[in-house]
Amino acid sequence: MKKKATSPIPSLQLLKLGGSLITVKTQPRTPRLDVLARLAEEIAVIWRQNPGLRLIVGHGAGSFGHVSAKKYGTRLGVHTPEEWLGFAEVWWDASALNRFVMEALREAGLPVIALPPSASVIAREGQVERWDLAPLNAALQAGLLPVVFGDVIFDTIWGGTILSTEDLFAHLARQLSPNRLLLAGIEMGVWADYPINSQLVKEITPQNLSEVVPALGGSAATDVTGGMASKVQEMLSLIQEIPDLEVLIFSGERPGLVQEALSGAQAGTMLHYGRN
Repeated sequence: MKKKATSPIPSLQLLKLGGSLITVKTQPRTPRLDVLARLAEEIAVIWRQNPGLRLIVGHGAGSFGHVSAKKYGTRLGVHTPEEWLGFAEVWWDASALNRFVMEALREAGLPVIALPPSASVIAREGQVERWDLAPLNAALQAGLLPVVFGDVIFDTIWGGTILSTEDLFAHLARQLSPNRLLLAGIEMGVWADYPINSQLVKEITPQNLSEVVPALGGSAATDVTGGMASKVQEMLSLIQEIPDLEVLIFSGERPGLVQEALSGAQAGTMLHYGRN
C-alpha cells in the first residue's frame, strides 16, 4: 500500500485568489490592479507578522483564461490542430494574468516564485495523475512563497485539459496536509437564498449539505471550471478524506478580510467535517 506523503511544513495554508476577484470577468483580459495590490499587501502584513507561516497562493484565470477556454472547449479534451492552438492560447492567457499577480506580490515585498502547473502536472481524464512536488516543497523549506494557478495540463487520455486552482489545491491538500484552505472570491460566502443574497450560510458539513443544496448557484460570468455548487461539492469531498481540514469560502472584496482569514479568523462560510 502506498504511504501518503505528509508535510514537514508547520502551519501550512492554501489561499486562492479567485478569478472573479482579481479580474473584471465581463471584460476579457482585464486585471483589477488596485485589488491585486491591496490583496498582496494584506498577505504581506501576515507574512511579516508570522515568520513561521507557510503559505501557497493560487489564483484563478478570470477573464484571461475562461473566454478562450470556452471558445475551444479545452477542459473537455484537446485533439485537433485547432484545439491545440486553443490550448496554447489558454496557456498564454493564464500565464499573462500570473505575471500581473506576481508583480503585485513582489511589489509588496513577498519572496514569490511561480510554479506553473502546465510544466509539472500530468493529468488523466481531467484528474491529477502525477505532480512532482519536490520544487514546491523546496520553495517552502527555503521560506519562499510559491504561487500556482489554474492552467492547461497535458492529459494522457484526453490529450489536454484545464485544471482549476481547486483541482490543484485538492491534490496538494492530500499530499501536504494543510490545516486551512482559503477561497477568496467576490461573494461573501454561500448564500441560503441565492440570488437574493440576504442569508449567509455560516457552516456547511457533509451532514447539513442537503439543507443548503438548493441555494447553490452557478457563476454569472463565463466559467468553464464550475460555479459555487461545484466548489462546495469538491471541497466537501476533500474534507471527508481529510477530516481535520477547514475550508473557508469568503469575499476578498472587503478590505482586511484576507488578512483576517490568514490570521485564523472565520470568514464567510466555513466547510468542515462536523462534530457528532
